[in-house]
Amino acid sequence: MSDWTSGYVADLDYSHDFFREMTPSLMAFSALSKGQKQRLDQGRLSYCELGCGQGFTSNLLAAANPHIDFHAMDFSPSHIVGAQQLALDAALDNVFFYERSFADFDQQDGLPNQFDVIALHGVMSWVSKENQSLVIDFIGKRLKPGGLVYVSYNSLAAWASAMPLRRILLDRADQATGQLEGRVEDALEFANTLEQAGARYFIDNPSASARLGSTKTMSRTYLAHELFNADWTPFHFGDIAGDLGQAKLNFLGSANVLEHLDEISLTPKQIALLAQESDPVRREALRDVLVNEQFRMDLFVKGSLPYQQRGAVAAWFDMPLALMTSYSGGVLKQSWRLGEIPLDHTQYEPILSALGKGPQTVRQLLNDGAFGEMNWGEITRLLTILIGTGSLSPCLPQDDLEARRQRCQAFNQAVCSRAQDSDTLGFLASPVTGGGLALDRFEQLFLLALGEGKESPREWADLAWQILSSQGQRVQLDGRALEHPEENLAVLNARAQAFASRRLPLCEALGISLISTSQDDQAAGHAEGDVTEQMPKPSEPVQLHQESAA
Repeated sequence: MSDWTSGYVADLDYSHDFFREMTPSLMAFSALSKGQKQRLDQGRLSYCELGCGQGFTSNLLAAANPHIDFHAMDFSPSHIVGAQQLALDAALDNVFFYERSFADFDQQDGLPNQFDVIALHGVMSWVSKENQSLVIDFIGKRLKPGGLVYVSYNSLAAWASAMPLRRILLDRADQATGQLEGRVEDALEFANTLEQAGARYFIDNPSASARLGSTKTMSRTYLAHELFNADWTPFHFGDIAGDLGQAKLNFLGSANVLEHLDEISLTPKQIALLAQESDPVRREALRDVLVNEQFRMDLFVKGSLPYQQRGAVAAWFDMPLALMTSYSGGVLKQSWRLGEIPLDHTQYEPILSALGKGPQTVRQLLNDGAFGEMNWGEITRLLTILIGTGSLSPCLPQDDLEARRQRCQAFNQAVCSRAQDSDTLGFLASPVTGGGLALDRFEQLFLLALGEGKESPREWADLAWQILSSQGQRVQLDGRALEHPEENLAVLNARAQAFASRRLPLCEALGISLISTSQDDQAAGHAEGDVTEQMPKPSEPVQLHQESAA
């Protein structure tokens, strides 16, 4: 009997994450930033996710983008059944999950003949060469002309020195018996023993030593999926580009738009060096070496369609933008590869303040004078940085916003209901952006309380404490589990007050709410107000402590 896992870790379920770069509106902006036409916000479109894991990203995107049909596959039955249940609870009719392998997915009934988007997050580096070939074949047959492929993978530049470490860990884990988490722990202890014994490998490869040290604080489940599969391949960019080239695809650019701006990633000397290389594939490969790239997130296109200059400017003008973080006029500090990104407060403050009142197009911001005396190059550079750092997001058109809002409400209700039992799901869907916003378990419980008609932050904190205490859980603050109910309630109340003053107005501006008729008028009143400064938080993130059954 063959092994259905094909060497991939199946003992532990994959995490429930949302990957922002897979958002259609952000993909479209990445294309626009590179001067390429891509409209993923209108018409009936189809989107395929290969290796969807728990399917949370496809579910969230389906809720926020009802004009797109999502088809997502994974080999794990437990992943697929969980994804299907969330889709059912959220009443999503435009997402379809399939328990399939790469070998037989192409024969699945009901798939579109071709897709507008095919996405693979963290798949290619963790599957066998045979499965890599099957993925490339699928893309070649199933991607429409003009379609996009999103593919992320480990880069050889940063991972080459760690390949012996990974083999040490894998061999040690294979020798041990018992549950995978225990074997992972044993393998890490063995590698640490080697290092402490003065192994020259660690002395001569300090990056491998640092990587081993970083595992001390990492989830063992994450490490199992990251390093302990039978197949694990960090790629040279030229090899990925060559394989996708056989499927008639060309490299469009990074899905992380910060990579589109060389001056915040490379020194002037490095930029001059790259300018000498005219071939785009070799240029990207050299760039990986210059920045010591660890993980690439790339967009490829099947047949490019570049804008003429006037068309590109018009597309920028028509792009709506939304604020993705609370802002009340202070100094904004963002960092990237070279450290802190130089930003002029007098340039970004009018933009963020204007968007604090609600989403606007670039044309509206321009007409209202939000860009001051900046030239067009300065405007596009600043907006690219603000979008790349997550301060802003491109939005979907206002058309059908109310229909999207209702669908997102149902999805967000299903997610927040799960927060009563766990902190597994950490994002809610925005009908404004077509993407997600990170909200922790406490914030989701506060939204549940608000949806139940509880109007004050103290009532939200009371409901959260009722849920947590009934499960034997306590708030953990500064490394200490808070024992007394009064202490727990005090911290939860402070969090609820902070949520009310800062995060709730942001949620409302992004159309994020739960199903509730009693709160419609109150929500509308919040949405009209500006975003205010966050109340002080505890010095460390608030966590939960679970008491033992005993």
